[in-house]
Formats: sequence, C-alpha cells, structure tokens
Amino acid sequence: MIKDLTVGKESTVIRKFCLPLFLSIIFQQLYNIADSFVAGKFIGEDALAAVGNSYEITLIFLAFGFGCNIGCSVIVSRLFGAKKFSQMKTSINTTMIASFVLTVLLMIVGYIFAEDILRLINTPDNIIADSLVYLEIYILGLPFVFFYNISTGIFSAMGDSKTPFIFLAVSSVSNIFMDILFVSAFKMGVPGVAWATFICQGVSCILAILFVFRRLSKIPKNDDEKVKLFCTRTLLIVMDVAVPSIFQQSFISIGNIIIQAIVNPFGSGVVAGYSAAVKLNSLVLTSISTISNGISNFTAQNLGAGKIERIKAGHIAGIKLVYSICLPLAILYFFFGSYLTQIFMNEPSRDALYTATIYLKIVSPFYFVIALKLISDGVLRGGGLMKQFMVATFADLFLRVMLSYIFSRFWDSLGIWISWPVGWSIAAVLSIVFYIDALKKKKFKLL
Repeated sequence: MIKDLTVGKESTVIRKFCLPLFLSIIFQQLYNIADSFVAGKFIGEDALAAVGNSYEITLIFLAFGFGCNIGCSVIVSRLFGAKKFSQMKTSINTTMIASFVLTVLLMIVGYIFAEDILRLINTPDNIIADSLVYLEIYILGLPFVFFYNISTGIFSAMGDSKTPFIFLAVSSVSNIFMDILFVSAFKMGVPGVAWATFICQGVSCILAILFVFRRLSKIPKNDDEKVKLFCTRTLLIVMDVAVPSIFQQSFISIGNIIIQAIVNPFGSGVVAGYSAAVKLNSLVLTSISTISNGISNFTAQNLGAGKIERIKAGHIAGIKLVYSICLPLAILYFFFGSYLTQIFMNEPSRDALYTATIYLKIVSPFYFVIALKLISDGVLRGGGLMKQFMVATFADLFLRVMLSYIFSRFWDSLGIWISWPVGWSIAAVLSIVFYIDALKKKKFKLL
C-alpha cells in the first residue's frame, strides 16, 4: 500500500510507517540468529564461533547493499513527495543496473580474498574451515542480498512498509526450519546453515522484485519526462547519498572486523561468547537503524513536498518510538543477558558465558544514547546532509576501534566492551549538534 508521508499528524504517520519496518528487521535478524542458534545448539561451540566470525565479514558486503537501498530510497522518496513519477522510475531503473555491476565485482573480489581476510583477522585454526565455507556460500547469494535491499527501499520510499514485512516474516520463519532440517536431518553442518539462508533469501528477493515492478506499473506518468532505462545524471544524484552510506556502513563493518581481530586472540571461548552477545546487540542496533531509515524517508518525502516544518516533529516522534523499544530490551539484556545468550549454546564454557554477560551489561544502558544519534542521522541523511552524517559516524567508529585496541592492553577483553559506549556517546553529541544546526539554518538539500 502506497502512503503519502507528507500529510497527517507526524507522530501517527511515523508510528504507522515505522512499526512494520521494526517488525521487518526483527525477522531479518532471525536469519542471523537462526544461523547462530542452529550452529551452537546442533553442531557445537566452535561452529557458533565460526558463523559469528564470518558474520562480521558479511556485514561489509551488506553495507554495499544497504548503501544502494538508502541511496535509491532517499531519492525515490523526494521524487515521490514531489510527484515526479517519471524521474522516480528512472532512478529505480538506474539503481538496479548500477547495483548489478557492483554485485558482480564484489562477488569476484570476495571469492578471491575470502580466506586471506579470515587469516588477516586472526581467525583461530580450529574454526577457519567452517568460517570459510560459510563466507563463500554467503558471497554466492550477494545478488539476492542486494536486490532485496533495493526492493525494500523502494517500498519504504513510497510509504509502504507492510509488504517487505510480509516477505521477511515468511522467509525468516522458513529459514529457521530449513536450518534445522539441513543440519539435524541432512547432517550438513555449517554449510547446511549457509545454504538454508541462501535459499530463503533468494525466494524472498525474487518475490520482492516482482512485486516492486508490479507496483510501479500502476503509478501513472504525470510529468513531461520519459522513463529512461539508465541515466548518468540520476546515477550521480543517487550516488550522492548512496556512496557516503556505503562508506559509513563499510567502515563500521571494517571497524567491527578489526575489533573481531582484537577479540580472536583471546580464544574460541571468548569469540563464541562475543558472537552470541553481538547477535543480541545487533538486534537492537539494527532495529533503531531501520526506524532511522524510516525517518530518512519521512524527511525526504516532506522535503520534496516543501514541508520542512514537519521534519522537527518527525524527529521527536522517532525518538519516542525508539525509546519505547530500547527500554524493555535494555532491561532484559542487563538483568537476563546470561540466560539469553545460552539460547545459542548448549554447554557454554566459562569464558563464553562470562564474555557474553559482561558485554551486554556494559553496552545495554547506552542504547538510549545511540538511539538519539541514529534518529538524528536519519534526518541528516534524508535531508541530504551527508558530510555531517559521515563525521558523526566516523567519530564513533574511530573511537571504538582505537579504544578497543588501547583498553584491551590494560583490561584484556573487558577493555574492548568499554570502548563501545564511549564512541556512541561522543558521536551522539555530534549528530544532535548537526541536526539542530541544520534545522535552525534550513541547510537541507533539495533536488
């Protein structure tokens, strides 16, 4: 269902639009949680460590898909808000073609350097074989990852957050059963976990693309421009948002890989505990990030319609919404983290359980801080203020990586976990300052 985000009470519009996005990302996380759950419960602690170790590398590839999603989504939102439907369709076609080329290049690079990357991050010898096979199968499924992300971005740009949710709900639940089937019944081990995810993502991607083009065929042309298969000028406009988003997500992923490299020498027990805790932590961060993406769509549509006054109200509504999500999860993780992480492990070692528990106790109280940053980032990104957006993001990344290395020299793995809230706090201050400055001086960019 297409929805105009430029009309109606802002808090109601945000809530109705963003809640399906939140539910979608819950099911999206079920992919990774299911992989870790099945690996840890049905195979063993080393398998859990292998899947978690490879997961940090897969996030680099996902960053490119996310950047294409955001670049297309923000531009489509602005054009949809301005009712320039022919230009909107041209931007979608252009993004699809450019993304295909990018996907092929990433697959080639990924296959050539997969093992080298795993060794570069100090992957323990006892898990490197499983880590490699999981990573290689994931790389085979990159086209599904990319085009599914772009499709959901297009749906969101047109105000439809329910259709992607339906696809993800069905696909994610199917993935859980296929994971168990391939590992428990077919005895395929870690490769079975990877192939189950590959198949489910593929089906979801194909259905999403078909529905996107069906939806677009029902939108009439109402301007003088023709719909083009590819437009260089449009590509540059999309890249203006997409490239910084790709850099942002890529460097965050690279930063997390560096942190993973700092963690790995502490042994597979600590790696397994960290892998389990990071899955739970990622559930919160990706949920907030998804709502932040919704705020970007809201900002972009209203900017395209010339309704800048609605942006502030949308920002406040977004913060209230994410806080309602952060509160129960922060309490749950802080007090019951040790029980939750055992979902992924049958008989966790002392190192694994301690690592997971202390990590969650340290980071969970700061979910409210990172929420402020990410919602403010959503406005900056939707308003085209990518330089400010990048500065705040890299401040967080640089501090977390640098402090992880320094603190680990004094407090071992505990120092790594402490670096997270420090980076979040400083970056949050920067994002809020940039947002307030943009709102006061009306620095938002128009197409």
